[in-house]
Parts: sequence; C-alpha cells; structure tokens
Amino acid sequence: MNISEVARRTGLSNKAIRFYEEKRLVTRPLRSDNGYRRYTARHLEELTLLRQARQVGFNLDECREMLALFNDPARHSADVKVRTLNKVAEIDAQIKALNVMRDRLLDLAATCPGNDSADCPIINHLAGCCEHQKIT
Repeated sequence: MNISEVARRTGLSNKAIRFYEEKRLVTRPLRSDNGYRRYTARHLEELTLLRQARQVGFNLDECREMLALFNDPARHSADVKVRTLNKVAEIDAQIKALNVMRDRLLDLAATCPGNDSADCPIINHLAGCCEHQKIT
C-alpha cells in the first residue's frame, strides 16, 4: 500500500503519517525501487492504534508505550489496563480542575452587570484590585 491508501484507510493525513514515522512511533515502511514507501497491514494497525489512542487523550509518549505493548507478543493485558486506568484518572483530575474553573468563571460573571459601564468586576477581580487605580 502507498501512503495515500494508508491515509484513506486510517483516517490520518499523509503529514500525520510522516510525522509518526519521523518520531519513530511506527515501524518504518520499506521503500520500493522507486523510493515510495510501502506499507503493510501491520502499519495500518499501528497507525490506527495511534489515531484512536490520540483521540482518547494519550500523549505521544503514552502512545509509544501502547505501541510497544501492541508489538510485544508477550505483553500482559494488565499492563494495558493499568495505563488505560491511569489515563482515566488523569482525565478525571482534568475534569475536576475544569469544573473548578467553570464555577469560578460563573461566579465572576454573576458579579458583573454586563452594561455599558467601564467598571467591570470581572476585570477588577482578575487584576487583583477592588477598584480602578490609575498607574502613575
């Protein structure tokens, strides 16, 4: 398969595929006599794993670990599960932090009259002041 076919079948762009190759996340494809990359079904699997792992939040280093497990015939599913549950815990922490930020923003918005006045409690609060002060 050529890179265009792989891109079509994996949902990745040619640029993304080359990026993953450059970062050595996927097995390097062999080159044909004319220099074109030749991909196998294994490349499709690796690239699909990468695309889907990225979609659920794994970063490149975590994807590298998942690919190593994928390519390890002696892997243990427990290792994959641990990494997955660690990612879930990380996402839960991010959700909690985002909810705190959301609540803070809603509290700030509730203090603002939202009118034509230049006085804005939101800006004042974010700037750490209670009233406008001229800087001289």
